[in-house]
Amino acid sequence: MRFSTKTLFLPVVFLLTVLTSHSQSGPVFTIQAGKPLFDIQPTMWGIFFEDINYAADGGLYAELVKNRSFEFPQSLMGWKTFGNVELMNNGPFERNPHYVRLSDPGHGHKHTGLENEGFTGIGVKEGESYRFSVWARLPEGGTEGKIRVELVDPQSMDEQHAITSGNVAVTGKEWKKYEVELKSGKTMDKAALRIFLVSGGTIDLEHISLFPADTWKGRPNGLRKDLAQALADLHPGVFRFPGGCIVEGTDLDTRYNWKNTVGPVENRPLNENRWNYTFPHRFFPDYYQSYGLGFFEFFQLSEEIGAEPLPVISCGLACQFQNNDSTAHVPVCDLGPYIQDALDLIEFANGAVTSKWGKVRAEMGHPAPFGLKLLAVGNEQWGPEYPSRLEPFITALRKAHPEIRIIGSAGPNSEGKQFDYLWPEMRKLKADLVDEHFYRPEKWFLSQGARYDSYDRKGPKVFAGEYACHGVGKKWNHFNASLMEAAFMTGVERNADIVHMATYAPLFAHVDAWQWRPDLIWYDNLRVALTASYYVQQLFSTNKGTHVLSLTMDGKQVTGAEGQNGLFASAVTDLLKQEIIVKVVNTSDKIQNIILNIEGLKKQQKLSEGRCYSLQSSDPYAENSVEDPGKIQPKKTEIQPVGNSINTSVGARSLYVMVFKIL
Repeated sequence: MRFSTKTLFLPVVFLLTVLTSHSQSGPVFTIQAGKPLFDIQPTMWGIFFEDINYAADGGLYAELVKNRSFEFPQSLMGWKTFGNVELMNNGPFERNPHYVRLSDPGHGHKHTGLENEGFTGIGVKEGESYRFSVWARLPEGGTEGKIRVELVDPQSMDEQHAITSGNVAVTGKEWKKYEVELKSGKTMDKAALRIFLVSGGTIDLEHISLFPADTWKGRPNGLRKDLAQALADLHPGVFRFPGGCIVEGTDLDTRYNWKNTVGPVENRPLNENRWNYTFPHRFFPDYYQSYGLGFFEFFQLSEEIGAEPLPVISCGLACQFQNNDSTAHVPVCDLGPYIQDALDLIEFANGAVTSKWGKVRAEMGHPAPFGLKLLAVGNEQWGPEYPSRLEPFITALRKAHPEIRIIGSAGPNSEGKQFDYLWPEMRKLKADLVDEHFYRPEKWFLSQGARYDSYDRKGPKVFAGEYACHGVGKKWNHFNASLMEAAFMTGVERNADIVHMATYAPLFAHVDAWQWRPDLIWYDNLRVALTASYYVQQLFSTNKGTHVLSLTMDGKQVTGAEGQNGLFASAVTDLLKQEIIVKVVNTSDKIQNIILNIEGLKKQQKLSEGRCYSLQSSDPYAENSVEDPGKIQPKKTEIQPVGNSINTSVGARSLYVMVFKIL
C-alpha cells in the first residue's frame, strides 16, 4: 500500500466483524480469480485541475502576493499605498509593463510605501521562512537606496505590529532582482506584506513576490507543499489540466493560452479568470490568473506525482454557456493558429531541444521530453459547431503525431439530446476517447451502477472527465455524497475495458473564496481538509489492480439493482503483487452479511490473511473541515479467510476495500 501515513489512517477504533464459519447467511459474491477479464489502464483514476475556487493563485501556486506586477485592470487592486507612490508603465517586462515608483514623501515624519493584502490575507507560520523578491532600480542614479519589508498584523495598533522584517539595499540604474528571507515570529492566517521606503531619493519596484521557502520540491517559483502532497498521496494515473471552462474563456480574449504560461515568470501576461464574475452570489472581481502556475509547471507536477499529463486546449469555441452568438467563436476557416498551438504544444512537451518549443522547455530547466501521449481538444462543447471544429484538429494531429491519443467531448450532460448527438459524431471522427461529465444528485448515482455495461466495445473509450455527487439541497462534501460516488465507481472499475480514465471535479477550493462546491480538497491560508470524497478516490486509486475479475451475485453483476439490497461491488487482481482486491459499497442503512467465494485459484494457491480499509459515518451529512479535518477517515483492520472463502459483514452506509494476498 502507498498511503500517506500523515493523511490517511487513524488508530483503529473498531473491529471488522469477521466470521470463522459460514454460520451466518448473506448474499454470496462469486469471484473468478483464475480468469482475469481485461486490463485496467494505469490512467484509470486521476485528478482534474481547474483554476476555480482560487485553486491556482491563492491555492496550489504558493505565491502570497496578489497583483504582484500591478497588471490588474485596476492596477493597484490588492494594494494600499501611502506617501509618494506613482504608477508607471514602461517597465522591463514587455507583457507586464507596470511598476511603482516610491519617492521621498517630503517630510521627515511621513512615510512612503505600500501594503499587499494577499489572497484573503497572507498565511505565515511561526519559525517558517519566507522568500521576498523584487525587481528594482534607482532611476535617478545614486549609490544606494533602501526599502524595509515587513510581514505585519494589519489589525494591530501595537508598536510591535511587525511579525518579521528585513531590509533590501537597491543599487544602480539597471533593473535587477533582489531577495531577502524573512522568518516569521508568529503564526497568523491573515497577515499583510508592508514595504517602506527608508532611504531618500526614488526607487522603482516591479514584480513584488513572496513565497514560502519550503515549497513543494523546494522550488523558488513553487507550489504550496501541503496541497501538492495531497495530490501525490492520491497516486493519480492521469492529470488533466488546466480546465474546464477556463480553457474556453468568457470570450476568446480570455481563453487559456498555454503559450502565455511558459518562459520567465516575470513576463507571463495576466489573464482574467473565467470564474470571477460568473456567479453574482459568489462574486470575486479580483480573481485573475498570473500564469505563474503554467504548462511547464503542470507537466513537471505530472511527472513528479507519476501521472500521465493530459492538457486541454481551445478548439476555437468560447464558453457556449455565455456566448450564443456565432460571431463570438472562431470560424472553421480561421482555425489555423489554434491548430498550430496544438502542434506547438506537443513540440514543447516532447520535442528535441533543438526545436523551437523544445528549446523553451529546455531553457526552463527540463531538457528531457515530458512524454506527452494524450491531448483533449475542447472542454464540454456541444452542437454541430463542435465536431466541425474538432475535425480539422484531428486531421492535422493524426498526420503530424499519430502517437497522440485525442480526446473529444460528449458535452456538458450525462445523457440527453446533445449527449446522444455527440457520441456518434465522436465515433465518426475516430476520437480515441470521449469525455463525459456528470454533476448529478444521489438518485442518479444510485441508478448508474450498470451504466457502462452496455457501451459499444468497438467505439471510442470513455474518459469520465468531471463527476461529483451534488446532494439535493446539500451541495457540499458530506459523507453520503462520497458514498454515492463510490457506488458509481465500482461500475466504472468493472468496465475498465471501455472506461480508461476517470477524474473527480473540481479539485481545490479555498474556504474564503470559492465559486463552486462540492470540491475534493478544501483549505484556508494555513490548513487543509481532505474530504470523504478524497478518501474514496484514494482508496480506489491505491487499490487499482491490473486486471478486472468477474464478481457476481446470483449470476448477476452487483450494481445496486432491485433485490440487491443497495449493494455495489467490483473485484480486481494485481498480477504484479499477487493480490485480489474486492470493493463493496453498502448504500443501505443496515449492516449486511456477505460471503466472498474465491474460485479459480490453482490447487497450490491459497488466500492469506487480508487487510480491510473501511470508510463510513453514522451521520450521512457529516463532513471534514479545516477546523475538524479528521472527522471521516478510512480505518484499517485485518480480515481472515477460511480456505478460499470469506464470511464477513459490511457496515451500514459504508465502503469496504478488502485486499488478500495469494500465496
